[in-house]
Amino acid sequence: MNAAQVAAEWARVFTLGKARGKIAELFEGDASRAQRMSRRACGMLYDFSKTALTEESFAALIDLAEAADVAAARDAMFAGEKINTTEGRAVLHTALRAGPDAVIEVDGVDVMPEVRATLVRMADFAREVRAGAITDVVNIGIGGSDLGPAMASLALAPYSDGPRLHFVSNIDGANIHDVLKGLNAATTLVLVASKTFTTIETMTNAETARRWMAQSVAEPAAQFAAISSAEDKAAAFGIPAERVFGFEDWVGGRYSVWGPIGLSLMLAIGPEDFATFLAGAAEMDAHFAKAPLTENLPVIHALVGLWHHQVCGYKTRAVLPYDQQLSRLPAYLQQLEMESNGKRVSKTGEALSFGSGPIVWGEPGTNGQHAFYQLLHQGTQIVPAEFLVAMQGHEAELAHHHALLVANCFAQSQALMLGRDHDQPQRAFEGNRPSVTMAYEKLTPMMLGRIIALYEHRVFVEGAILGINSFDQFGVELGKALATALQPVLEGAEAEIDSSTAQLVAFYRESLT
Repeated sequence: MNAAQVAAEWARVFTLGKARGKIAELFEGDASRAQRMSRRACGMLYDFSKTALTEESFAALIDLAEAADVAAARDAMFAGEKINTTEGRAVLHTALRAGPDAVIEVDGVDVMPEVRATLVRMADFAREVRAGAITDVVNIGIGGSDLGPAMASLALAPYSDGPRLHFVSNIDGANIHDVLKGLNAATTLVLVASKTFTTIETMTNAETARRWMAQSVAEPAAQFAAISSAEDKAAAFGIPAERVFGFEDWVGGRYSVWGPIGLSLMLAIGPEDFATFLAGAAEMDAHFAKAPLTENLPVIHALVGLWHHQVCGYKTRAVLPYDQQLSRLPAYLQQLEMESNGKRVSKTGEALSFGSGPIVWGEPGTNGQHAFYQLLHQGTQIVPAEFLVAMQGHEAELAHHHALLVANCFAQSQALMLGRDHDQPQRAFEGNRPSVTMAYEKLTPMMLGRIIALYEHRVFVEGAILGINSFDQFGVELGKALATALQPVLEGAEAEIDSSTAQLVAFYRESLT
């Protein structure tokens, strides 16, 4: 990467950003704008025409990506190079869904035989469980060990013909209490998802689940499986090696749904549909790896994001899936994007001179329309919107519902752009609010894999252009360390702490007396 050239391209993009016009005016007299500012790939129509991007500003963003050597960084990731520089690790979640002929080396060793062997073990285990007496599966994990499978299992509920899934993540006792109280221990399988088997929230919940199981099951550990690389710790818990499914340190938690962390999803939808889910992601991987930058969906998605956040100064982005089964997608993307690109220093440790990742939030439509769309349409903050919508639902007998859903989705992006004049100011909409729309035929396992991979690669491209490491997450550590130190203080130990925290601790102690 040539830093001077990157700086020059940023300056050019910022200049064009300051001169941007109204979105609606870009459509006037330009019958082909929608086609020129859209791309079709991997079964998806990606329409970014309802943004203030022009052909000139889009070309400038492409030049920025080229100056930042995005293609070289992408190739290094796929090749297994240690691009997670702060931790000295490769970034190879893509290997978990690579094709049968793939050869990917880390430190000169092909990692794919072990990846395939683990997938076979997962499939064998899933078939055994699905054919047996297990009716319910409780997945205990947190962060990437929870958000990915929880989101995907809901998204693929129409394909679920296995045991019912339940997810426990919060250390709040109400979470595990409410999940376990309605289950039969004799027909429940518990998955403990922790790479190190030491995550405090996960292991506390796992111990509680084991005590619950022991009340009515002679051998409670026989109904546990572990998703962990710490076989010794799992064995100490009572889980034998044949029911431990590990993964390497080159798979980050928020990128791990494709491997053993996705075991709960495989149990629900079956190994065959899980394989299709992986194939969808692999298809997006191939597109990202081979398509020219000007036609590359992840690259374009990233450039639109940079244009809105870094150039236009919009602080947040709203993810708005018009699909109830994607209701957990915004929460999933919060971790994926904010944990990855919520950084304040560059790869070399220098303070950033610009904003890094935006705040990501959202809700499914049409619920959001009756909650926060007031702010989207008339608020003083401009929030770029990302609409996702399938052209077909899964409920053929309710096709009229789906047509109304799609109409609402299309109308909202139109209204955000056009606005409305009115003599009464309170009823006027200024419009000129940007959005992109990702439309596809149906939310299938294949399509879900494509969508998640699209967002993963979007995060990567944004990080590459910003010059940050998207694959560490040191920001989550300090609060956890302080919590560990504070727990004995809550129980009466003495410690030097600030007066505010001391007051809160005193209030806690008082409440127990």
